[in-house]
Amino acid sequence: MSPKTECLAMLLAGGQGSRLGVLTKNIAKPAVPYGGKYRIIDFPLSNCVNSGIDTVGVLTQYQPLELNDYIGNGQPWDLDRANGGVHILPPYQQISGTQWYKNTANAIYQNMQFIERYAPEYVLILSGDHIYKMNYAKMLNYHKEKRAACTIAMLEVPWEEASRFGLMLVDEAGAITAFEEKPPEPHSNKASMGVYIFTWETLRRYLIADEENPASGNDFGRDLIPAMHAAGERLFAYAFRGYWKDVGTVDSLWEANLDLLNPRVNLDLSGSSWKIYSRNASAPPHYVAPEATVQNAMIAEGCEIEGSVDFSVIFSHVCVGKGAVVRDSIIMPGAKIQENAVVQYAIVAEDAVVGAEAIVGERPEDVENLEEWGVAVVGPGVSIGEGVTVPPKAMVEHDLEGGGI
Repeated sequence: MSPKTECLAMLLAGGQGSRLGVLTKNIAKPAVPYGGKYRIIDFPLSNCVNSGIDTVGVLTQYQPLELNDYIGNGQPWDLDRANGGVHILPPYQQISGTQWYKNTANAIYQNMQFIERYAPEYVLILSGDHIYKMNYAKMLNYHKEKRAACTIAMLEVPWEEASRFGLMLVDEAGAITAFEEKPPEPHSNKASMGVYIFTWETLRRYLIADEENPASGNDFGRDLIPAMHAAGERLFAYAFRGYWKDVGTVDSLWEANLDLLNPRVNLDLSGSSWKIYSRNASAPPHYVAPEATVQNAMIAEGCEIEGSVDFSVIFSHVCVGKGAVVRDSIIMPGAKIQENAVVQYAIVAEDAVVGAEAIVGERPEDVENLEEWGVAVVGPGVSIGEGVTVPPKAMVEHDLEGGGI
């Protein structure tokens, strides 16, 4: 018999992340490296433990092996508990076979038995692909004060970006009066962050009704929450004003990493008051050769830098050879940039090799037609041959030898 817990977290980490292309070919999106020493899932897990929520279910589905290994028993996040802790929850296996998670609400529906083990009063629903620091305990207190059935974390976004988000209309008391799902002409800039707190007794009832509705897409934002609103349930928005980034695309992942180098961006990963924990093997200090130049960059442990690095995030065990230039780029763990290679406005994935004299990516000011420009991506383990040119916006999935693409 598991002990009761006031609030249990369910972390949705099963998404394919297809917009990240080769970066998520063999790993789930929440396992993608970020910020020199982290992975994306470190943020919601660290937020949970920092907020005093110590029972977390992690719902996995697409390419879960590396993510499962990374989470392990939850020890790096202090979630290796005898009671509660972190639990990996793959799709539910029944006598008739395994039923894949159809969508976000269905994923929680399939794990109602797990939730009932802890008899929570409240359930926190999280996404595994956002970069942010947030105190969920404050949001829970707000939920209680409002006697809400559902509270949705809300972030005001620039009006020119509002049509990319699910939006809410909110009255002076914080009550949600209407929803707009990615409208072409938005009437609000108050966007849902995909962070929800539900009173469990109410959520349980709506999960069952949603599953029994053949017309439902079984999604929280599109189906279940609008159904609650239509039924007159108490729905409230909780205003969040810190840094938040959905890293679902190559461009947003690249931007979120380089935001760490921008002093105007409020995202301090070194702060002890709200630490972001991660599972990292220890590595020796990085080495920067006397002839190397490094400016405004983040260099992780175990790196060897003999070339030039500018405005870039360099993960652990990366080698940058003599005469090589890395600028405005993300170089993930174990990658090698060989002598006199140039990498700019690019993401080079884990264990990839950029050969000597090769060129990956291009600066936007050097491209005649900006529509043809974008961040270049070299996939995990891919080798770019000596002298090969990889143009902007390219996504390289296989080894390239000679010439270019």
